[in-house]
Amino acid sequence: MSHPLEKFRFCPVCGSSHFVEHNFKSKQCQDCGFVYYANPCSATVAFILRTVTDPSNGKPRTELLVATRGKEPAKGTYDLVGGFVDMDETSEQGMRREITEETGIDAADLSIEYRFSIPNEYVYSDMVIHTLDMFYEVHIPADTPFRADDDVARLQWIPLSEVDYRLFGLHSISQGVKRFVANYSAAGQLITSMPAASQFPAKP
Repeated sequence: MSHPLEKFRFCPVCGSSHFVEHNFKSKQCQDCGFVYYANPCSATVAFILRTVTDPSNGKPRTELLVATRGKEPAKGTYDLVGGFVDMDETSEQGMRREITEETGIDAADLSIEYRFSIPNEYVYSDMVIHTLDMFYEVHIPADTPFRADDDVARLQWIPLSEVDYRLFGLHSISQGVKRFVANYSAAGQLITSMPAASQFPAKP
């Protein structure tokens, strides 16, 4: 695997070209001594759920709000609502902001529950960005209006039992969906004894 700072050739403090690898996630300037660490960025992901009546049998059915990506990477594939946490935000604040930005839903008073996290690599502008993706479960009323916005091309409800994790283009999202769906009980409650994250590798 290439060094996360391989594209950074010059020291950002003094401009020296003697900006060399210090360890697996940092570089150090041999002239002024400045050290820069490439720590992972925080990102949030939402399992937005609603419960409706299944017209085929009259029983309650849980559905997942699934997005279609409008931009690269993985444009045109399935995704979940979410994005990077901004500076000075908590992960919960970032999650609420992303829900509102991408769906138009007022998330200020929504109950959001943290479920798990998965490390990820996100390629942007031909650079690998290491992230820690934090997954939240969010329930909304069945008739809540929404619209696709920001970098989301489309939003649709899919019955949780019909969600195929292989159609999600980003690896961590695909693995997160696989983990979540596999451990969601028929009663619509997340099973507390979830498998360890190591069962779902962060990279192909």
